[in-house]
Amino acid sequence: MVKVKIFDTLKGGLVDFEPIEKNHVRMYVCGPTIYNLIHVGNARPMIVFDAFRRFLEYIGYKVTMVQNFTDIDDKIINKANEEGVPFEEVAERYIVEYWKDSYYLRIRPANYHPKTSNYVSEIIEFIEDLIKKGFAYESQGDVYFDVTRFEKYGELSHRNPKDMIAGSRIEISEKKRNPLDFTLWKKAKEGEPYWESPWGNGRPGWHIECSVMSNCLLGDSFDIHAGGNDLVFPHHENEKAQSEARHGKTFAKYWMHNGMIKFSGEKMSKSIGNIWLVRELVKSYDPDTIKTFILSKHYRTPLDFTEEGLNAQKKSVKRVNEALKRVEEKYNDHVPYVPKSEYMEDKINEFIENLALDFNTPKAIALIFELTNELNKSFDENNEKRVLETYHLIRNEFGPILGIFELPTKEEKTLKTKELMNLIISVRNSLRKEKNFQLSDYIRDTLKNIGIVLKDTPDGTKYIIE
Repeated sequence: MVKVKIFDTLKGGLVDFEPIEKNHVRMYVCGPTIYNLIHVGNARPMIVFDAFRRFLEYIGYKVTMVQNFTDIDDKIINKANEEGVPFEEVAERYIVEYWKDSYYLRIRPANYHPKTSNYVSEIIEFIEDLIKKGFAYESQGDVYFDVTRFEKYGELSHRNPKDMIAGSRIEISEKKRNPLDFTLWKKAKEGEPYWESPWGNGRPGWHIECSVMSNCLLGDSFDIHAGGNDLVFPHHENEKAQSEARHGKTFAKYWMHNGMIKFSGEKMSKSIGNIWLVRELVKSYDPDTIKTFILSKHYRTPLDFTEEGLNAQKKSVKRVNEALKRVEEKYNDHVPYVPKSEYMEDKINEFIENLALDFNTPKAIALIFELTNELNKSFDENNEKRVLETYHLIRNEFGPILGIFELPTKEEKTLKTKELMNLIISVRNSLRKEKNFQLSDYIRDTLKNIGIVLKDTPDGTKYIIE
């Protein structure tokens, strides 16, 4: 098995990666709060950790991955109240929209996508256990975690609780014993959804949900907990505290965090208004461009998201796709298989070495661009062996690991055909309105000759591919 090193937030440096169970990696990635369409800040961990999972699978690991949906949250409740609909309706609507964006970006689904609302009974049981063990307390219908009872609080974020209290901007609450104590269970307010509990009607706090869902699906201890570095404190710190308090064992063996996306040096924020929705982004950029742009920067560093950067990446991606298409057209989309040569093995080893050292995708992307130049040069020199070697390295080895430069799926081809036919029908309808029947009939007859029949109906023009 390839030796992998990752940067562990808990230890604050590079460490050797060794899963708890040999050859099986269990990882949990914090997912979105589903009250709106996802933005590029949500997309970065989706893209990064999907690729990391693919890499682990490529080098021989079985990976069980969980990514949650937070569907109980103040933002969701507020939106539901604004629209006058149940919170479930808002949540389900945006889960559907999430899958549309995820599909377009070619991000593989995790093994499990749990929703908080499906784990409320397990959350209540978790909280009851913390109270019995002296780590939590009820106060006027709320339940809080007592950070003073957990000696390792602050360990993940490398913060001293005393310093945090001294410099705290946390509003002092008469319900809390300590300003840093965090909510496990919230007493229901009027007009909010609620569940019955031993402490009265209420709903789960934010941090408890991920502890419960990860423990239920991956066990009391698992290998990797991942997400954006804005979650290190308080979310992940609190997850770690409550989970280890309950079970008395390591919650996650390793913690991986991606850097934030910025616009012109500023952190992306709804309050600033610099949010870029994936739904808008995909109107101008293909998934290869978006993913390559994100992966061309090391996952732990901040990423300045600019149109200039995307447009430059778009040109680079186009060059790769044109080189691959050049080969596929030569062989009528039946590119011959080529056994792995010493040259290919060397390149594969180089690619794996880059990714095995804290998932250095920028170097891996650079190698793909280097191979593209080699492919074009070999094509011009009629060096068929090297053309096939470089083609297969990009298309069948490296691309699938990072989720880029993959052949379109049958569904994507069908979608493109539908979009193209809708465009042709629209042009033909315009010609007919202009009474240019000669050209509109030419379009109809030419399509018929290649097996596509247009039928003009009262409901519009339909087509059948024979």
